[in-house]
Amino acid sequence: MNQPPAEPQPHGRPPAVGRPARADAVRNRERIVAAARETFAEAGPEASLNEIARRAGVGPGTLYRNFSGRPELLAAVLNDRIDTLCTRARDLLSADSASDGLAEWLHAFLDHARVNQGLGGALMLQELETTGALGTDCHQRILDAVSALLTRAQDHGAARRDLAPADLLQLVVGVALSTPHKQASKASSDDPEQAERLLGLVLDATKAR
Repeated sequence: MNQPPAEPQPHGRPPAVGRPARADAVRNRERIVAAARETFAEAGPEASLNEIARRAGVGPGTLYRNFSGRPELLAAVLNDRIDTLCTRARDLLSADSASDGLAEWLHAFLDHARVNQGLGGALMLQELETTGALGTDCHQRILDAVSALLTRAQDHGAARRDLAPADLLQLVVGVALSTPHKQASKASSDDPEQAERLLGLVLDATKAR
């Protein structure tokens, strides 16, 4: 019976701190993160690093010259997703409708939270933050993003004043935890619209009366 290929082992030294990255090295790193984002979403946090390297079009050695191992690569994927969420929040602060801007961002956050649940959810985040792999307080960045959008909606009379940003995030996370991403649970395919329906109820509850 054929055995699966062994995972690549780290070797070589990382680039010296402060040394400018070559353009091809930057492109390699970006390709690895993009491939990891796709592969982890499909197969979870234990996805093959060989497969990630193959999809990125690089060798295992190149992967390990950019990332010390699986935890650092997972952290890079999560940071990439959070960067996207925060950038989207800044863009939506200039949306014509404050209510629509908040709703659109919460939909994006729900997608993020459901995929993140497939990568190990809060436990993985806690472990990575404990080791410093993420480098920044991801929860605070997300909280700041939703705070700005919620405050704008409240100032426009589109959201209730007694709603706290942390409570709103907790409601959406609750929807994510109760409706696992399709890769994390086959049961979620039984009702693929459930997450959107539940989020609709949350959005309805945020409206000013």
